[in-house]
Amino acid sequence: MLCSVPYVFGYIVIISAQNIWMLYFGRMLTGLASGITSLVVPVYISEVSHPKVRGMLGSCVQLMVVTGILGAYVAGITLKWRWLAVLCTFPSCIMLLFMSFMPETPRFLLNQNKRSEAIAALRFLRGPHADHEWECRQIEASVQEEGLNLSEFKNPSIYRPLLIGVTLMFFQQVTGINAVMFYAETIFEDANFKDSRMASVVVGSIQVCFTAVAALIIDKTGRKVLLYISGVIMALSTALFGLYFKMLLPNRNNSSNPDVWFTLNSASPGTESSVSWLAVLSLGLFVAGFALGWGPVPWLVISEIFPLKARGVSSGACVLTNWVMAFLVTKEFHDFIGFLTSYGTFWLFSAFCCLNVTFTAFYVPETKRQTLEQIEAYFRRS
Repeated sequence: MLCSVPYVFGYIVIISAQNIWMLYFGRMLTGLASGITSLVVPVYISEVSHPKVRGMLGSCVQLMVVTGILGAYVAGITLKWRWLAVLCTFPSCIMLLFMSFMPETPRFLLNQNKRSEAIAALRFLRGPHADHEWECRQIEASVQEEGLNLSEFKNPSIYRPLLIGVTLMFFQQVTGINAVMFYAETIFEDANFKDSRMASVVVGSIQVCFTAVAALIIDKTGRKVLLYISGVIMALSTALFGLYFKMLLPNRNNSSNPDVWFTLNSASPGTESSVSWLAVLSLGLFVAGFALGWGPVPWLVISEIFPLKARGVSSGACVLTNWVMAFLVTKEFHDFIGFLTSYGTFWLFSAFCCLNVTFTAFYVPETKRQTLEQIEAYFRRS
């Protein structure tokens, strides 16, 4: 609820901006709010959800993110940026209004020794006919009253889920999703599409559709299956992207000219139009693959695997890793193309996609239909 303040104030600063520094300040405030909500929201949802639907509700975090991106693409076609900022103030106001009716999570309340309030929260969340006392006792059995000491990170039940969460967030970003999404318009322009802004709307729509599919099936298929399918699709599509650029510039070493990826006039005559379908197919496959697994699932898993007493610190480390890697990959993407060539960069992304499938197979636990207490017990045993 507190995040609504920097969101609204940040957009007010952007709306009234008279110079670039006001825009920077407004973006800093909205970025602060985004960072906090991206940490708190998945944890809140996982702590209030029933195990049978926790996967679907947790995946809705990413579904709402991509819906917002699509909304920005659509609104950006017709609105100037100041009016776009006006539009962006509404969701945070709506969040503030509706969250005022929601209870604190039962796990947090029990950790604060507020048992009667925890029972009331469970009654609100589960309805009057559920066995609130039984669920309350289950949560109490795993609630640790003592605080988290630095020395406790030597404990495998603390550091193993932390390493898994951080690595998931690392792999989510080094697959190149932000680089591809931020340069989607350029990709379509290079593929000779007349209206690249509409092409971005199409990409956003693909993301929303496949994230919605993931949310609907995740509690049936499990988390790991979606990560496998997603990783394989992304590895193939980024390999195809690399092949596209290799075919486009077959005899040219573009390492000395990083702008060549964005200005493909040096390609052989007719080559660009004959293989442009490959770029569009690769982009569509990549976005669909990411939305099906590596988009929503890491956010869901980090909200499930941490013990209650380490949840704040560990979730913070994972979210920090995600945003730092998103920043680095986006910022250095152009330099990577200059250093490795365009096809080399996408083949590097493909290699990371193969690595994330291997990591999933050996280290990521399946959390389908397990309570948060059962997941915590699994790490204590292992």
